[in-house]
Amino acid sequence: MKINLYHFVILFALLGLAACNNQSADSQAEIAIPVSVVDLKPGFIEQTINTTGTVTATKEAILTTEMAGRYSLATNSRTGKPFMLGDRVTKGQVIVELEDEEYLNNLGMEAKELNLKISEQNYTKQKSLFDKGGVTQSELSNAEVSAVNARDSYELAKIQLEKMKVRAPFNGVITKLPYFTQGNRVASGTEVVSLMSYEKLQMEVNLPEKYINQLEQGQQVRVMNYTLPEDTLHGVVQELSPAISTETRTFTGKLSIDNDELKLRPGMFVQADIILDRKDSVIVIRKDVIISNQRGKSVFVVEQGTAEQKQVTLGYENKDQVEITSGLKVNDRLVVKGFETLRSRSKVKIIK
Repeated sequence: MKINLYHFVILFALLGLAACNNQSADSQAEIAIPVSVVDLKPGFIEQTINTTGTVTATKEAILTTEMAGRYSLATNSRTGKPFMLGDRVTKGQVIVELEDEEYLNNLGMEAKELNLKISEQNYTKQKSLFDKGGVTQSELSNAEVSAVNARDSYELAKIQLEKMKVRAPFNGVITKLPYFTQGNRVASGTEVVSLMSYEKLQMEVNLPEKYINQLEQGQQVRVMNYTLPEDTLHGVVQELSPAISTETRTFTGKLSIDNDELKLRPGMFVQADIILDRKDSVIVIRKDVIISNQRGKSVFVVEQGTAEQKQVTLGYENKDQVEITSGLKVNDRLVVKGFETLRSRSKVKIIK
């Protein structure tokens, strides 16, 4: 009986040791830290200057009447309705017309046009006769003077008649249209419409002095607005001031922005990235996976199931990304999630 009890104790101890060994093995298996990785591929990165500002129209005009008369708002040929706010107009298009019968009668357009026609016909006839010796040089000259005077009188009347119309001086959009009752009389000098052209926009920015030797006219610009998160517009550096402000240590630049679809509106606040340089076929990673300490910058990569800490050297960077000039290579498996608790040679488990 004692022998059996002894054997039972030994057996129980062996079973307990085996269980401990199994638990230890299980613990070691659970050490593997879950991480997410990306396989590094060649990419590109741009060196940019990030700036902000307000965009303005390239052309603006407040149009006034040159003559007094009864107000008549013209019809927009695109809509078939009278012009309204936001309508596009083309250069030379009539927006407002004035009517004044007394003024038109005084111009005598029909009489002056008829007089011009008769004078030109008479000059043509006199010239033909002069070539045949039928009239004198003096008679021909008198006919020519009459024709010239008739032409001048008619052209002057056309100019005076044109003053009864308000035309768009450039392609643009109606931004202000004061209300006047159709047919009511308005005085000369009355503001009747405001136009703005913003198919191209301008933006004035203040740039840090350290970039003054890196910037030049014609460099490309990307423009974003928070109301249009999916749309990026493009432009160029148009002007650069050579003078640096002693107060702000900045210099002024003017950007020209293409806005063919009129997505941006004058007065909008935008972010602009001026592209100084671009590198292609380089290693580019997210900034937030870089670990900074006294030894420098490092990241973790996965090699054969373990984490390896790699010291890296940084190159160009932008808001979210940075170029790696040394320390990483194409096809390295970069840890992008779960690196916070890693140590070199930590066991890892890759998850998606």
